Amino acid sequence: MKPATKLNKQLKQTQDLATKALKDRPKVRPAKGYKYLKDIENGEMFSNETCTGILLECYTNAKVIIIESNSMTLGTTIIGAETEIFEN
Repeated sequence: MKPATKLNKQLKQTQDLATKALKDRPKVRPAKGYKYLKDIENGEMFSNETCTGILLECYTNAKVIIIESNSMTLGTTIIGAETEIFEN
C-alpha cells in the first residue's frame, strides 16, 4: 500500500471517530434539588452556594446582578448559563 493511501485511511478513521464522539456525548442534567440558571425567567431571583442574585438575560451566558455574595463582587456580572442554582 502506498504511504499516501495509508495516511488517508488513517485520517478518515480519525475523522470518523471524532465525529462519533461529538454525536454520542452524554446528556447533562443538574444535580437533584438544583436547576440551571438558563431554566428560570428573566427578572427572577436565584441563589446558589456562593451568591444570591437576579437574572437579567440569558443566552449562552447569563447576565446577572449579584446582590449578596461571599466570594464575588456585588453588581452586574456575567456567569455561565449552566450554573446550578437551588430550586425554590
